[in-house]
Amino acid sequence: MLKNILWDFDGVILDSMEVRDFGFKEIFKGFKASDVKTLLEYHRLNGGLSRYVKIRYFFESILNQSITDTEVLEYATRFSDIMREELINPKNLIEDSVHFIKKNHTNFNFHIVSGSDQEELRFLCKELGLSDYFISIHGSPTPKNTLVKELLVKYDYNITESCLIGDSINDYEAARINDISFYGYNSISLKESGNKYIKSFDTFSI
Repeated sequence: MLKNILWDFDGVILDSMEVRDFGFKEIFKGFKASDVKTLLEYHRLNGGLSRYVKIRYFFESILNQSITDTEVLEYATRFSDIMREELINPKNLIEDSVHFIKKNHTNFNFHIVSGSDQEELRFLCKELGLSDYFISIHGSPTPKNTLVKELLVKYDYNITESCLIGDSINDYEAARINDISFYGYNSISLKESGNKYIKSFDTFSI
């Protein structure tokens, strides 16, 4: 029986993909459109990875250029500023999952483990009125599999009573590495891969 549910954020609680696409286009608008398009494809395939990883990937793997940690942070800060402005609109919330969270937050131990920047994530949750539904909220730059590991240890959770709900292969990997159950959501590719899958939280039972 599950007692502890770890939630991804983007694509599971908040419909943010188009806004984050816009953010990458903005911070890299001085670069070739074809290179930015390649980054966006990588971004969409790896939703659970942090922007720090994606920014470094853009320079090192797409442009074949070096980039310093300071430069990565500068781009990430600009990206975060855009996200804070664009993502605080409640219309971006995914009603299906948010309704389940509000209805069941006293029945389970809820935590957020996200690839989004941690400070930005906590800001968004506060602005959107979500903070009180979660025991803790965690994000990048710490990798998601590490966040999950640290959380399980800190709260002394039994892995057989814990699961992660996410919409990307990175979420699945974070769950697999930490030996907890995984439920895919809002992702056709995860549905087709044979993982446990939530079509709607209206019919989801644990």
